[in-house]
Amino acid sequence: MEHSTERAAPKRRGRRAGGEDTKAALLEAAREVFVERGYDGATVRVIAARAGVDAAMVNHWFGGKEGLFAKAVLQFPVDPGELVERVLDGPREQLGERIARMFLTVWDTSGGGSFAALVRSVTAHEQVARVLRELFLQVVLKRVVGTLDVDRPELRAALCASQIVGMGMVRYVVSFEPLVSAEVETLVAAVGPTLQRYLTGDISTVPSKQV
Repeated sequence: MEHSTERAAPKRRGRRAGGEDTKAALLEAAREVFVERGYDGATVRVIAARAGVDAAMVNHWFGGKEGLFAKAVLQFPVDPGELVERVLDGPREQLGERIARMFLTVWDTSGGGSFAALVRSVTAHEQVARVLRELFLQVVLKRVVGTLDVDRPELRAALCASQIVGMGMVRYVVSFEPLVSAEVETLVAAVGPTLQRYLTGDISTVPSKQV
């Protein structure tokens, strides 16, 4: 009888009855763990344990930690690796435009909600700030810059991040017009060349003073 009672008791680990329940539990746990530990410190095993499911479910539903991070924290529709591939798929001289278009398009689909929620938490939680840094620098921009064979790659990635975060802040958080209501392609045309210079242009030359 004792053995039967033990088997009937609910377990945290193991596959849940409903697939969507498992997916939802992983997303909820991932949001908590990524904020607490950052991207590097959040392991698949820890997230799965927090959700009460088998670690194999992370690969099953999200393809791995990157995909889970994209869905849980960024609410990206696809894996960051796929986003990087999309950005790199095209002429090198239009790379800045593709990056601007990618972020704006993804954020606009949720009204900027995922980005705004992340940014609003930064001032109160250093862990959230760390996640935000890892999003732009490690997950996306460093990987893009790493393919370009350019000097000062870390500085270039950070400069791009400053432009993208600033654009997101103005459009989705502090709501400055006319940037809030501007068409995506209008902003892409305006911001893309600056991102392009950060990525592939000369960032070491000090401009001469104009008289």
